Amino acid sequence: MDGENLLPVSIFMDIDRSGPIPLYYQVASRIEAAIVDGTVPAGARIDNEIALGERLGISRPTIRRAIQDLVDKGLLVRRRGIGTQVVHGEVTRKVELTSLFEDLNSANRSPSTRVVERAEITATEAIAERLGVKAGARILHVRRLRLADDVPLALLENYLPEEFLDISEADLAGFGLYQLLSARGVDIRVARQRIGARSATTEESTVFDIDRHSAVLTMDRVAFDSNGRAVEFGHHSYRPDLYSFEVTLVGK
Repeated sequence: MDGENLLPVSIFMDIDRSGPIPLYYQVASRIEAAIVDGTVPAGARIDNEIALGERLGISRPTIRRAIQDLVDKGLLVRRRGIGTQVVHGEVTRKVELTSLFEDLNSANRSPSTRVVERAEITATEAIAERLGVKAGARILHVRRLRLADDVPLALLENYLPEEFLDISEADLAGFGLYQLLSARGVDIRVARQRIGARSATTEESTVFDIDRHSAVLTMDRVAFDSNGRAVEFGHHSYRPDLYSFEVTLVGK
């Protein structure tokens, strides 16, 4: 089983092989219960379909369907070269003026960051317009991969004005962007945000471990401080089966 965590046989002891409830549903529900109660912790890698089927004496197609149900629920994720891994479930993010790093911490997830790129660049006209600076101005460009419980969740691309050029790669790896801005006395008061979807790029399909041309969620945001000055422009993409946005609507 090389690096895999066997699911305890005890969680399957009460499976009814002759009753009306489909076997795949019974297998899926027992694995789900073990994940929810912590018997099988987040980050654990579980048996592959063949091994689990042999241990339980259940056909591989039945096991495959049970596993797929849990993948669809966001409780398991399949990762190339790693296998099937337990996650806490889909991240549902309220559309509020918070960062993903803060939201993951609040949800008792374990956020981590891999800095893909950190560079000083000159602002194009499009980026300059969003940041309220002159085209050609020096700005900071950063790209980060955000993980939750070691599972890749989002690719975050941000542009910041010249005054933030001293933000280091170590800063970006260790803290959320809004944490870093807040520590510098930046009071983010309002943001203009657009949520959408598009086909995944080659990079996104690789890091999110999804099929090429699968859909990804996107969010563009320009955040402003208490003086009405733009302090960051972000263009982010999210793995859709592990992430969603939640909006509360109020009638008149």
